[in-house]
Amino acid sequence: MHDRNTVYIGGRWTGPATGARTPVENPATGQVIGHVPEAAAADVDAAVAAARAAFAGWSVTGRAERVAALTALRDGLVTRRQELAELITAEMGAPARVAAGLQVTLPVQVVEGYLRLLAEPRSEPERIDGSLILHEPVGVVGAITPWNYPVHQAVAKLAPALAAGCTVVLKPSELAPLSAYLLAEIVDAAGLPPGVFNLIPGLGPVAGEALAGHPEVDLVSFTGSTRGGRRVAAVAADTVKRVALELGGKSANLLLPDADLAVAVKVGVANCYLNTGQTCTALSRMLVHTSQYDEAVERAASYAAGLPVGDPTSPATRLGPLVSAAQRDRVRELVSAGLAAGARAATGGPDPDGLPEPGYYVAPTVLAGVTPDNPVAQEEVFGPVLSVLAYRDEDEAVEIANRSRYGLTGGVWSADPDRALAVARRLRTGQVDINGAGFNPLAPFGGYRQSGIGREHGRYGLAEYQEVKSVQLPTSEGGGR
Repeated sequence: MHDRNTVYIGGRWTGPATGARTPVENPATGQVIGHVPEAAAADVDAAVAAARAAFAGWSVTGRAERVAALTALRDGLVTRRQELAELITAEMGAPARVAAGLQVTLPVQVVEGYLRLLAEPRSEPERIDGSLILHEPVGVVGAITPWNYPVHQAVAKLAPALAAGCTVVLKPSELAPLSAYLLAEIVDAAGLPPGVFNLIPGLGPVAGEALAGHPEVDLVSFTGSTRGGRRVAAVAADTVKRVALELGGKSANLLLPDADLAVAVKVGVANCYLNTGQTCTALSRMLVHTSQYDEAVERAASYAAGLPVGDPTSPATRLGPLVSAAQRDRVRELVSAGLAAGARAATGGPDPDGLPEPGYYVAPTVLAGVTPDNPVAQEEVFGPVLSVLAYRDEDEAVEIANRSRYGLTGGVWSADPDRALAVARRLRTGQVDINGAGFNPLAPFGGYRQSGIGREHGRYGLAEYQEVKSVQLPTSEGGGR
């Protein structure tokens, strides 16, 4: 891997403006495994200037050149997937089976989705009476990405930006920046013109805010917490730039009485605990009819308690550490708050015995007796914590599900597909899974309310990186309006 003392600007690895560096920990051991620069405002200025200079040429490239670039990006991701997976496990604790599967498979699927879009037969530009409608690249993109899916979230912004003809400045999370260096090597090998892609690791309050507020950035695309998204939007507002935000969630999983309870509970727990619960789409609220509630809690607790917790490099491990000591402590505090508000731990809890040491581990936890307004039913926990809530009828289940400031995703289980779809339509979320249906990287992804603004993936994701222009054409008589 390239020297991590550098930043990648204008197609070159170069020294940062200052000598400040951030340590990167392995959360399974607490040991420092590397350092990366803390990019300053001067580094952001240089990266944005390089992206702006490259935009003039990249924005007018044809489809063939963009397809070649994305194909090379995809091939590089495939070739180096094992290296990527190992880095992701080391820097943020994803279990090896998750890192080698989901963490490095999703970005490949995302790139392939945009290749499919670019391969679609060309259609004539849309016409509305005497106007020609054009879709043009938005410009320079500031991409600020999180630590929980460090490669996927970067590629989810980079791929549509390249497909649209935009240039990119990427600022990865300071908690998991090492895989971004390997991604930059892959992009460099893809042969993009200098400045089309730039990497500036750094702290959110410094590099992130400088990027979000930069007057030469046309779109800032941020994935992270709702609190972080509010700050990005506020900073970006000074220059009235486009903002795309993919933020938090507190998603509900509705188990209707006619569902196969055993399957629904097992799949629901697995979904909630995916990536050790550090997933914005986690179905962390399981809603069960009162007639089945006790059985569902028992099944959920039994399944959760049997999940292997430990060394994330072991193929047998299902739950690894959380990304940091601060994240572990926050999860434990929220569990304690939930218990203080009347919930009970059916398994796990804030500080049980038997967890691996050292490392930032939290026990797989199932909380029963959770009321809709309990903190664990309203706050995004971002750890392996499932809250089980009871409902009396379908209307109450929908009301409880929608009683949240978030609206990212949701789930519905029923033996009747029509009934499940009818309930799904009533949920105020950007995505709903029916009977455990898998994630579709071609379908639009994004949230309602405080879960974000805009959509990612597929043609809806591409549209976030495009401006729409109408060209008024003269009439057949030769005059204008």
